[in-house]
Amino acid sequence: MTEVFDDDPGFDARELRLVKAVADAGSITGAALELGYSQPAVSQQLKRLEQRLGVALVERVGRSVRLTDAGRILARHAPAVTTALDAAAGELAELQGLRAARVRLMAFPSASPTVVPRLLAELAVRHPGISLTYVEAEPPEAVEAVREDRTDIALTFSYPGDRDDPHGSSARGLDVRSIGVDEMLAVLPEGHPGAGTASVDVAALADDAWIAGCPRCRGHLLELCGRAGFAPRIAFETDNFVAVEGLVAQGIGVATLPRMAIESFPQLPGLAIVPLPAGEQRTIHTVTARGADRVPAVRATLAALARLVTGPSGDPGATASAN
Repeated sequence: MTEVFDDDPGFDARELRLVKAVADAGSITGAALELGYSQPAVSQQLKRLEQRLGVALVERVGRSVRLTDAGRILARHAPAVTTALDAAAGELAELQGLRAARVRLMAFPSASPTVVPRLLAELAVRHPGISLTYVEAEPPEAVEAVREDRTDIALTFSYPGDRDDPHGSSARGLDVRSIGVDEMLAVLPEGHPGAGTASVDVAALADDAWIAGCPRCRGHLLELCGRAGFAPRIAFETDNFVAVEGLVAQGIGVATLPRMAIESFPQLPGLAIVPLPAGEQRTIHTVTARGADRVPAVRATLAALARLVTGPSGDPGATASAN
């Protein structure tokens, strides 16, 4: 007697990607552009899939479309399924000696002029078949992009005690690896009383005006000053670290910046860079979908990032390793 196992779910990876693209774009036309298909082809594939499954996947809302409950279920599972299939394809390609692969990376702004160029150079030497695409994004957006399968790797950072840490609940179900730390430094005008010290006394800066990042990005500054017994008087806000140095150089205020940002361009005249108390640092992470490191190209890129971030002291962005 021959047993027949009929557990075909009625859809394939291509159709999952299609449903996910509709969810991301909010329209059939947008999904077609993202996937490189014609709009009628996407509509026909969706209709055939709905007929096979026996449920509606999209519904019209005015001139746009949105997913039904059934469509949202497929879109939610799409990244995990496609990542697993990409991993299998990658391992087979490696077994067959095929090295061509594409890896999508997102990283925070101060990594753009430091880690990313060196990563491209290293991959070109060690793994010339890997094609890396790059988009700059702050950690919360980069983590969300991993979850939505818009990037393969997010290079991110977090601070101890950060209430808005994107590696908590928002990263649940993803793989988060700590690969190093980046020292935080005080940025003072030349001639400031703290400029010639071996380590700045944060409490001595209580009367200074401060240049801070946006409200979402200043958690470490508020915590640092709070531990020193005062709330900083924030006079200017900018997430542009070149602008921060320019303002400090003109004597307009004081600031803190990570070493990776400071070492990403020549230091402006009129500045004094002074260490903060020991232990003031941010942790650098990589974030991927579960199992993404089974894809050979992703695994090689993760290994290269870990080497670069934990490189010898003095390299741009290089730091001591973190567990």
